[in-house]
Amino acid sequence: MFLVDSHCHIDSLDFTDIHQDVKDVLTKAHLAGVTHFLCAGTELETFEQMYNMIAPFEEVFAACAMHPENVNAQNINWSEKQMKTYLQMPRVIALGETGLDYICTPETKDLQKKSFERQIAIANELQKPLIIHARGAIYDCIDMIYALEARDNGGVMHCFCDDIDAARKALDLGYYISFSGIVTFKNAKNVQESCKYVPVDRMLVETDCPYLAPVPKRGKPNEPAFVSYTAKFIADLKGISYDELCTKTSKNFEELFKVTLK
Repeated sequence: MFLVDSHCHIDSLDFTDIHQDVKDVLTKAHLAGVTHFLCAGTELETFEQMYNMIAPFEEVFAACAMHPENVNAQNINWSEKQMKTYLQMPRVIALGETGLDYICTPETKDLQKKSFERQIAIANELQKPLIIHARGAIYDCIDMIYALEARDNGGVMHCFCDDIDAARKALDLGYYISFSGIVTFKNAKNVQESCKYVPVDRMLVETDCPYLAPVPKRGKPNEPAFVSYTAKFIADLKGISYDELCTKTSKNFEELFKVTLK
């Protein structure tokens, strides 16, 4: 049985007081039954450092992109050539995380759209699935994916925080939906209802660590091992066994990202 943390930021973990090194992080995750990981990129300047950090560990995949919160007037002309080079490196299986964020950085909305459009074009060219960050902007993200014909290579709505209507539209797009520790929060009723609605064969689970630690670790720095708490909560919410949830979400990961877990 596999359990995948389908979206994490291992390079952002605390390697001073909490973790010794990447091997320590992964060892703790393996002990919790978490076997594979996808470390998402957030900007080109730091991608190579992140990639070199995880490269020795074959169970860790990577993705590369410009995160919408990191897009600004100074870097809007980021290098497409460099991004394409990174996306063709071994175990770089997706373009992400990219998308739109109207909550944290509404002032760069227009720049985000330009950057997102360029990244969609690159994903189409290289036939890479997209990992979508959508905060207060899921309908604009979906509209752009439709308009720019980015459905065929697939993708995932990461850290889903929206309602059933948004989930329905994302599923109609053909995308997967990934749930983070937010689904375990008592006040996240809309996310829990969406989780009940989304079929398990279109679902992924993630930590988005070091952020959004699930109950019972809420308030602490998140880490890949904690995705097991989220998976157990979702299995109970959907009335299926933990093993079934792990097996199906792992299969979904393989199908979306065109990899074989071993």
